[in-house]
Amino acid sequence: PRYPAVLCTSRNEVIVHGIPRKDDVLVDGDIIGIDFGIFREGFCADTARTVMVGQVSAANRLLVDTCREALDRAIALCVPGARLGDLGSAVQSHAESRGFSVVRQFVGHGTGRAMHEDPQVPNFGKANDGKRMKSGLVIAVEPMVNAGAPDVEELDDEWTAVTKDGSMSAHFEHTIAILDEGPWVLTRPASTPGNPAHDRD
Repeated sequence: PRYPAVLCTSRNEVIVHGIPRKDDVLVDGDIIGIDFGIFREGFCADTARTVMVGQVSAANRLLVDTCREALDRAIALCVPGARLGDLGSAVQSHAESRGFSVVRQFVGHGTGRAMHEDPQVPNFGKANDGKRMKSGLVIAVEPMVNAGAPDVEELDDEWTAVTKDGSMSAHFEHTIAILDEGPWVLTRPASTPGNPAHDRD
């Protein structure tokens, strides 16, 4: 079915594609992923971040921080000549070093005139493997990191994807232009070519 809202809100064990509902009320300690795309002058950018609500447990804070850091590590490798496997390896190794798992059922993607274009950008893999990135390529990198196992279950609405074991999940995403000067994070206001900056709480 067609997605029924303008953004995705993925709370706690929801990995991605959560549908906003009036009866789904945030409470202290929740984490919630907010994911949306923007079309401007014929081009698309896609972004997401996980927000912590009130007093979040140390375990959930570590999960969110780890996912954000994994994305930063992947962005640093978004340079001409690097391979897509370098990005996936960076995300996977950082998440697993903290005892978390990386979702494999959903991946990042190229973006441009349409939201989802080639190539696919997995959040797992081996360094020095996969297609090489060229200057001018624009991709959306979006690690999804689970506190438990990586397995995914889709709810009856045919959109909402949750962790099969009910564990918490975090999701961050940025759209990055691969340039000779270095990565340009198009969905970070403070970013410039070669100076991707960092997300701030």
